[in-house]
Amino acid sequence: MNGRKGNKINHLLKTWPAGTVATSHWFEQQDIYRQLVQCYRKSNWIDRIGHGAFIRSGDTVGWEGAVFAVQEQSKLLVYVGGKTALQMQGYGHFLQLGEKPPVFLFGEPGKKLPLWFDAFREKVDLHYVMADLFSGRKPAGLTKKSMGTFEITLSSPERAILEMLYLVPQEESFEEASLLMEGLNTFRPQLVQSLLEQCRSIKVKRLFLYLAEKQNLPWVKKINPSRVNLGKGKRSLVKGGRFDSKYQISVPK
Repeated sequence: MNGRKGNKINHLLKTWPAGTVATSHWFEQQDIYRQLVQCYRKSNWIDRIGHGAFIRSGDTVGWEGAVFAVQEQSKLLVYVGGKTALQMQGYGHFLQLGEKPPVFLFGEPGKKLPLWFDAFREKVDLHYVMADLFSGRKPAGLTKKSMGTFEITLSSPERAILEMLYLVPQEESFEEASLLMEGLNTFRPQLVQSLLEQCRSIKVKRLFLYLAEKQNLPWVKKINPSRVNLGKGKRSLVKGGRFDSKYQISVPK
């Protein structure tokens, strides 16, 4: 490999965080085009994992490194949410992960994950939820988490529990959500209020307030439900459950 190509690969490896995927689009932004990519593959610098996606040869890349590429290189509004975001921030440690731990990612309606992301489905039980759950131009309640050599965007605990409740009872159980809710003592009331006002799901808002009040969480008294649109009519979460007259929802007995 000549000096110019050698300088490029050295620069590439310095700017490419270990443990992450790199896309063809990002390579082009680094002035590394198809012919040079093929040269790097033949020289065993990089490995192809799918159409338009690569990893460093010998590198171990988890789903987090794939999310990094989707967020930072493909610029898709996809983030770690729900139960997974809670676990990554120290909540829900009691939950059973199993051989293929569930990973919940949230994205905009109609925005699919790139096909190369399928390379990571063998290691995790991937749930990609395309939901327009919150209003507002700028997504509220998102934060960053360091993964060592890179960062990924995920839901704050306040947002993540609302996303988890959105999946009750189809993908998440009422019992598990209720158990997890018991440990959410340090929520920021101002952020909770804002998220509830932006949340589009009547079911989620009613269930959230019901569980928070039932478990007498310390911040719940600072929430003003009168500013939250709770809709009209009854909502059934479980068949044959107990009806809560205040929030007009049926819950397990």
